[in-house]
Amino acid sequence: MAIRAVLWDIDDTIFDHTAAAATGMARHLAAEGLPPGHATAEAAVEAWQGVSQRHWARFSAGETDWQGQRRGRAREFLGRAMDDDEADAWFDRHVSHYESAWALFPDAVPALDALAGTYRHAVLSNSALESQHQKLTVLGVRDRFESLLCAAELGVSKPAAGAFLASCEALGLDTHEVLYVGDDPDIDAAGATAAGLTGVWLDRRGLGGRPELTRITGLDQLPGLLAGDTRFGASDTFG
Repeated sequence: MAIRAVLWDIDDTIFDHTAAAATGMARHLAAEGLPPGHATAEAAVEAWQGVSQRHWARFSAGETDWQGQRRGRAREFLGRAMDDDEADAWFDRHVSHYESAWALFPDAVPALDALAGTYRHAVLSNSALESQHQKLTVLGVRDRFESLLCAAELGVSKPAAGAFLASCEALGLDTHEVLYVGDDPDIDAAGATAAGLTGVWLDRRGLGGRPELTRITGLDQLPGLLAGDTRFGASDTFG
């Protein structure tokens, strides 16, 4: 049976999270000052990225909740004890700077436009519903997606099959009728494939490798891939 719906990742797939996170933290540090142990803003931003990855992994593994990972990131990054209210306030100020740097990738809306009317669209994110709903709304694309499911509310994160299956259930489609596209080869493409969906790795950095995965290097390639455009060649030569 043909693909009937595209299930999308958000961060670093349609939304440039990496750039927004770096820019937002740089602006936050300019307002708050450098924390101890960081000689430059650039070093502090790099350290923040590492802290964020560690606490996000704890959240994805179910070791902490959404607010807990935020508080943990603030405390580790600043290197001092903070009560919940202080950590929340610091993180909220950071979020305001992060939000000011939000932007879609240039190929996101054209790809959605090209696929509109032919495929249904939904989102599955390893984030929280309120955060991702706001992001998509501010960026002007929330109405493109008929469902939005997030790990914080589902209680299960990608690459676990349960996350992908919940999205297929929300669409009322079988797994083989749904294609998932995301920027992480393991969490997104391999996870979706293992769950029975068609997984596509959006390799924006052109890392290559992973011949077992269907790979594209830009969303402009997705409509052709879905249409069976043979110019993309074998799955290990996409992009």
